[in-house]
Amino acid sequence: QVQLVESGGGLVQAGGSLRLSCAASGVIFSISTMGWYRQALGKQRELVARIARAGNTAYADAVLGRFTISRDNAKNTVYLQMDSLKPEDTAVYYCSLQSYWNESPRYWGQGTQVTVSS
Repeated sequence: QVQLVESGGGLVQAGGSLRLSCAASGVIFSISTMGWYRQALGKQRELVARIARAGNTAYADAVLGRFTISRDNAKNTVYLQMDSLKPEDTAVYYCSLQSYWNESPRYWGQGTQVTVSS
């Protein structure tokens, strides 16, 4: 059974920071592409960031320069460091796992709420 478990969400003021974590089990994490998606209330789900097995990354324009995705293969964990948070970053953030860069996610975490106040 593949499990992705997110943590680290919460309430933060605009300009603040949060670090999200996603721990994976039941899969060979080191060869997987990991991602973070978010869905704001009344909005479409969108890709926030993605990181490949070799460390290649991609970011949504809205978060570029403010968010950083990273991975620790020894801990089977992917992180999303979120700095300079804005109210428009408020959303449920979901961890994803896929086998290849150009592939839809195969597995999803349960999501963690991030709320940014102004």
